Amino acid sequence: MRKTLAGLGLALLLAPAGAGAQAPEVERLIEGLDPASPVTRGIRVPAAPDLTTTTAPPGAAAISLTVTFASGSAGLGPEAVRVLDNLGQALGSARLASYRFRVEGHTDTVGPAAMNQVLSERRAAAVRDFLVKRHGVDPARIEAVGLGETQLLVATQDETAEPRNRRVQVVNLGG
Repeated sequence: MRKTLAGLGLALLLAPAGAGAQAPEVERLIEGLDPASPVTRGIRVPAAPDLTTTTAPPGAAAISLTVTFASGSAGLGPEAVRVLDNLGQALGSARLASYRFRVEGHTDTVGPAAMNQVLSERRAAAVRDFLVKRHGVDPARIEAVGLGETQLLVATQDETAEPRNRRVQVVNLGG
């Protein structure tokens, strides 16, 4: 019994203050998507290995998530589910509840551009559908858009398998 109480005390000391405290990964997503957050002003530093910040339209808060897909597939694997579970919790937070978001799917340059366009649309839709079904995010709050290989994070030649270009970007569209 004593060990349990000591362990509980330690867990309480390490948890962020306040009721309903978020996991650190979820809090980083909230910070990255909340336009009122200091993190979204100026240069932003990536907060986690599966999260990178990107240049969004002026005034918009945006994050790029490394959501892994099997080659040529829009199916979500276990690692993608972990990342998207954190995103689902973030979108369900009180700080982000009044905002709408665009989920942008991106691909690398392997394969024909037309195929990559369709694939990016399917991937963005898979992320949107996951967030709606698993986390109860209102579908009216999430728009899915595929951008194919048109906005590469890392400039590459055609037919270059660059994992950093296979990503999903989430942009805060405002209220």
